[in-house]
Amino acid sequence: MNSLLLKTSVRLSRVNLFSIPQRTLFDIQNVWGRTAVDTQKPIDSSPLTEIPSQDESVGHLSGVPRDMFKERRCRIFVSARNAMQSGTNNQKKWKVEWDTKERWENPLMGWTSSDPHSSVIVEFGSKEDAIIYCERMGSYDFVIF
Repeated sequence: MNSLLLKTSVRLSRVNLFSIPQRTLFDIQNVWGRTAVDTQKPIDSSPLTEIPSQDESVGHLSGVPRDMFKERRCRIFVSARNAMQSGTNNQKKWKVEWDTKERWENPLMGWTSSDPHSSVIVEFGSKEDAIIYCERMGSYDFVIF
């Protein structure tokens, strides 16, 4: 009789151990029975932003000033092999860089401007990816080397 009672209690304890009800983040309540503010169910389940399609221009979404892509010619190239090394690891990347604008000097203060985009170089795995990037950003004036 005791062994039967022991077996059933062991089975019940196993059932209790493994039958934990599934709770979500929204079911969690604090000690006072109130649901916390950050665990409320979202009211609107629509996405925050819409992802543009592949053929759509995304230049206005990037935050970069329009003259960066509209008025400048970009150059798509593969960098030359370094003469000091025999490796070929850095030759596989296609790079995009833009022409630099002229610097100007403030005649009153002697302050010289610099072009913030003069040192920007973007790397890609293939030439086609670099061309698609330039077209989608709105820069249609590019040279391929």
